[in-house]
Amino acid sequence: MFINMEKKIIFATGNADKMREIRMILADLGMEILSMKEAGVETDIVEDGTTFEENSKIKASAIAEVLKQRGEDAIVLADDSGLEIDYLNKEPGIYSARYMGEDTSYKIKNANLIGRLEGVPDEKRTARFVCAISAVFTDGRCFATIGTIEGRIGYEEKGSNGFGYDPIFYLPEYGCYSAELDPEEKNKISHRGKALELMKEIIKREVL
Repeated sequence: MFINMEKKIIFATGNADKMREIRMILADLGMEILSMKEAGVETDIVEDGTTFEENSKIKASAIAEVLKQRGEDAIVLADDSGLEIDYLNKEPGIYSARYMGEDTSYKIKNANLIGRLEGVPDEKRTARFVCAISAVFTDGRCFATIGTIEGRIGYEEKGSNGFGYDPIFYLPEYGCYSAELDPEEKNKISHRGKALELMKEIIKREVL
């Protein structure tokens, strides 16, 4: 199936680290990929969904509406992702980005989570990253994918290749922290990588 190379993707994020990952994973689509900031889209989005998937759809739909009003043709992608820690009743969950306040550094957030798990043994430190990706096409159709990766919360921060909660997310299967993985390797196994790969197949199938 032929993909129209003139089409572009606008991703509903202003996070430069996230955009770097997204561009690496979707590079073989041969489509221009812009952040909402790069596309000049500014709108207040109220993420009042109760799941990652609902919030990703809210974001994608809001950006798509702005583009429709401007008469622009683009596929809108949005993700909602976060960390679920089983011992903490799946906190911070959908509030991962806003945990302890949106402007609080992840250094502080990570230290807080490690502190809340003080004395908790390895087998009860299970956690996962979850990522939901939603796509809204110009004809209004909406698709969503979900990706997860299982691990556990470590006892300290390690690694400099990741961002957010990556430095405290230990992967027993790989014997290292998420932030210690090579970026290309991380994209193959990460929650965002898995969800984007599934979405990439939908784009290939649906976009002529």
